Amino acid sequence: MSFNSLGLSDALLKAISKKGYSTPSPIQQKAIPPILEGKDVLASAQTGTGKTAGFTLPILQLLSQGQHLRQRPIRALILTPTRELAAQVYANIKEYSEFLDLRSAVIFGGVNQNPQVNQLRQGVDVLVATPGRLIDLQNQGLISLSKVEVLVLDEADRMLDMGFLRDIERIIKVLPSKRQNLMFSATFSKDIKKLAMGILHNPVHVEATPENTTVDAIIQKVYPVAKEKKTELIIKLISEGNWKQILVFTRTKQGANKLTESMISAGIRAAAIHGNKGQGARTKALAGFKDGSLTALVATDIAARGLDIPLLPHVVNFELPNIPEDYVHRIGRTGRAGASGEAISLFSPDETTFLRDIEKLVGMKLPVENIKGFEPDPNASTEPIKQGQGRQQRNSTPKKPKTDNANRSSTNSFGPRRPNQNNDRRSNR
Repeated sequence: MSFNSLGLSDALLKAISKKGYSTPSPIQQKAIPPILEGKDVLASAQTGTGKTAGFTLPILQLLSQGQHLRQRPIRALILTPTRELAAQVYANIKEYSEFLDLRSAVIFGGVNQNPQVNQLRQGVDVLVATPGRLIDLQNQGLISLSKVEVLVLDEADRMLDMGFLRDIERIIKVLPSKRQNLMFSATFSKDIKKLAMGILHNPVHVEATPENTTVDAIIQKVYPVAKEKKTELIIKLISEGNWKQILVFTRTKQGANKLTESMISAGIRAAAIHGNKGQGARTKALAGFKDGSLTALVATDIAARGLDIPLLPHVVNFELPNIPEDYVHRIGRTGRAGASGEAISLFSPDETTFLRDIEKLVGMKLPVENIKGFEPDPNASTEPIKQGQGRQQRNSTPKKPKTDNANRSSTNSFGPRRPNQNNDRRSNR
């Protein structure tokens, strides 16, 4: 199948060709036709499968065929959980709409709102936004959503993880009741299904890969290692393997900073990216990682979604995630768009519960390799680490690990929010 057979306009086909795309991915083949027909869609798509084009291309087609109003009100609203993902979606829209008379914009927190407001005042057809900044501008009377024709919830599961449910509900209340709704999610928990039932109308279900499966092109390995030797081991792997580009995941912001400092001391060009970093620092670190001036990017799970790094060869779980689904999202940063990749997990005995949960989720026993001199004590305790007792549930109560997913409550003009599952959420407003 080619893009020509999907019913896309010549202008979009020209932009696609310029990007070098020739054959649509499975999610694009399945999602584009029903979206073009104006149907609601509930899509499950593995990260890195091309889902962004799967919804942006048909949206641009529909808007270009619709009535153009002089004021250019917002006609398509795309909500994303993080700034990085919002920026990525916006960049794709700009490229795909190069030969169309459509305007797009992106808004998110952490930066001065004035340039964003100025762009909105000039008229915008497609708006990509994080929920917090969108509500901030709406509260100030600087934005209107009364003409929205299409609503997209991208990475819906991550938005719920980060405590955006109430914000999403508030936004939906001010949208026109008659609109097309698209929901894309890598996983489908009970909460996601409940949200979908309240938003979507007779949706077409689209699935590109089985839920929570890992990309076949990713080589997965587990290295058992004494906890106190993890830093030494990862530096050895990078240095002796002559790795040029490696994305490393830690559970906490403090852990990311500490590991980055150790890498720099060992002569490795590294930077950390997490919710306590300002947007300027995050953008600079990501840009340096993409252009090769940085070898290692050390990140918390805020970076598990939304980072589009072409041909990323290595992902390392310096610490296993305490939520097993996050393992799938982390390693999904490599092996994208048909490319191969390697995902290595440094596993200490106190993470045994986490490893078992991950293997149960992905339906396979992860291959184990031992590295001489780094093996953990065979008598070491396998009790869960204090920061993530046992199987940490997404919406469990009070006693949370003091990690990047720690609880934090806040208040805005809509009243008290429920406790957050991720304290990076406020930084993505």
